[in-house]
Amino acid sequence: MGRATRRTFVAGALGAMAGGALAKAAPRRPPNFLFILADDMGYADLSCYGRREYRTPALDALASQGIRFTAAYANSAVCTPSRVALLTGRYQQRLAIGLEEPLAQRKVGLPPDQPTLASLLRARGYATHLIGKWHLGRLPQFGPLQSGYDEFWGIRGGAVDYFSHGLPDPDLWDGDTPVTKAGYLTDLLADRTVETLQRLRGGPRPWLISLHFTAPHWPWEGPGDSAESARLAELRSRGAYQHFDGGALATYAAIVTRMDEQIGRILRTLERSGQRENTVVVFTSDNGGERFSDTWPFTGRKTELLEGGLRVPAIVRWPGVSKPGTTSDVQTMTMDWLPTFVAAAGGAEGPALQTDGVDIRPAIAGGALPERTLFWRYGHRGQQAARRGVWKYLRIRDNTYLFDVVADPLERANLKGRHASMFEGLQAEWSAWNATMLPPDREANSAGFSAAELADHFDAED
Repeated sequence: MGRATRRTFVAGALGAMAGGALAKAAPRRPPNFLFILADDMGYADLSCYGRREYRTPALDALASQGIRFTAAYANSAVCTPSRVALLTGRYQQRLAIGLEEPLAQRKVGLPPDQPTLASLLRARGYATHLIGKWHLGRLPQFGPLQSGYDEFWGIRGGAVDYFSHGLPDPDLWDGDTPVTKAGYLTDLLADRTVETLQRLRGGPRPWLISLHFTAPHWPWEGPGDSAESARLAELRSRGAYQHFDGGALATYAAIVTRMDEQIGRILRTLERSGQRENTVVVFTSDNGGERFSDTWPFTGRKTELLEGGLRVPAIVRWPGVSKPGTTSDVQTMTMDWLPTFVAAAGGAEGPALQTDGVDIRPAIAGGALPERTLFWRYGHRGQQAARRGVWKYLRIRDNTYLFDVVADPLERANLKGRHASMFEGLQAEWSAWNATMLPPDREANSAGFSAAELADHFDAED
């Protein structure tokens, strides 16, 4: 071995210093995003939000490691419209698919030329994966692979049996190819997510994994309820099955706790793969809860613009941004995730995104957001709602209300007489917003409501 001279030592030291300077100057790789969406989960269905009948240790631990939002809102009280808002960052009423619930048998879906969370991140160099529920239109025109996702493994419809993966027709897909795989669906989605995380480890691209569970949506089947699945299949074969005749609190607990268990497994995989410190993890729901959900301290549930139909759990662990064990009462909405993630990925901000949402990283860091008014419209019973600050305007059929939802989260004390100017101002704001949206579509909603309910809806809109 040659003897090191002073000249070679100095040259080596200078080279190391230059390399270090270059390393420091190199841009930091954008964060990965693991976005976990539950289906029909009530605000208080996690023990860290107040559920008493069972525990959710994995999600409780996630909350202790990040920030828990107490005023997170869904864009809609039902599924498809909220998913439109999630993927587009816009009020769902701007697109025809956003007027659909239930998703009717029509050739309508999320347009492939519509910029989405997945397509915008893919343009920034991200690998994009959807695992779980789509529910935004059918093949051949519409699908995850047509809207920015590199890979898709999951279901296309609104719900499937947890064991047979159909209601009744099979609905399990790998990309645009139907597949058959035995197992409890929550477990299968977690299996695919674990496999994807392991495959992405050490890869050259940052990634987005959208993990959209079907849990705790009906049918009411826990991981030990394969016999119930067979019974329901027999009822469906006779045309006798209706989803509202079953279930129990114990079954609901089994559905939720199995999902929590699998999320814990996924988060352990993330950590063991060395990707935790550069991965943002979000857990939330598409809308408020169904019959077995806990929405305390709110009233209302799925399909209703009362707080229980709109408030959802939202937990964020963002290394370097969120602070462990914190909470925030800042108002957020489903459509905010797109501008937040795209901005963090180094993409365009503000009007260039054509988004109705806002970048909520200041709130995730424990700060505030500029005050804004949030709006909702839902066909069932001609419902309208708007919230600004503590105030909420609500209309159900011909009844109108003004609530202070901070002092009165149960929405019991109608203050529109005491605070007439606030009531009239919010009502006028809602009307001005509504004028910029697509009008309600009778055909889109006809599958889900009676003639009387449709009359209520369209009379209210007229």
